Amino acid sequence: MTKTFNHNTKVYYEDTDAGGIVYYANYLKYLERARTEALVKIGLSNRKIKDYFGVLIIVKSCNVDFKKSAYLEDILNIKSHITSITKTSFIMKQLIIKNKIIIVEAKVHLVFVNDKVKPVKIPQLIIDKFVPFISKN
Repeated sequence: MTKTFNHNTKVYYEDTDAGGIVYYANYLKYLERARTEALVKIGLSNRKIKDYFGVLIIVKSCNVDFKKSAYLEDILNIKSHITSITKTSFIMKQLIIKNKIIIVEAKVHLVFVNDKVKPVKIPQLIIDKFVPFISKN
């Protein structure tokens, strides 16, 4: 069975517009935080990856489907797993869930790059840590 990265967050006043609805760009922040916490879950961090391997993970593209809104003080769960991986990049599917209902679905293409922002091979240690979280759906 494929493992899923899980991250919970609360909607704060600063996340909302005048109507108390989460501003669309803030969902990208929630997704980024969940990806950052996913690295922590496997014993890494963006800083460790940069310091140890000399690489960064950047977003190449992001396709987001906004299905329903989140509101002030909602508790959101972000579920993330990897759907494919190549020599230099991987695709992560992320779901933002509120009360067991998917409110946002995202497909994020992430690339490993060097300090000149050129794609580089994903370190084998990282691939090995990702394997339990790879799913085809």
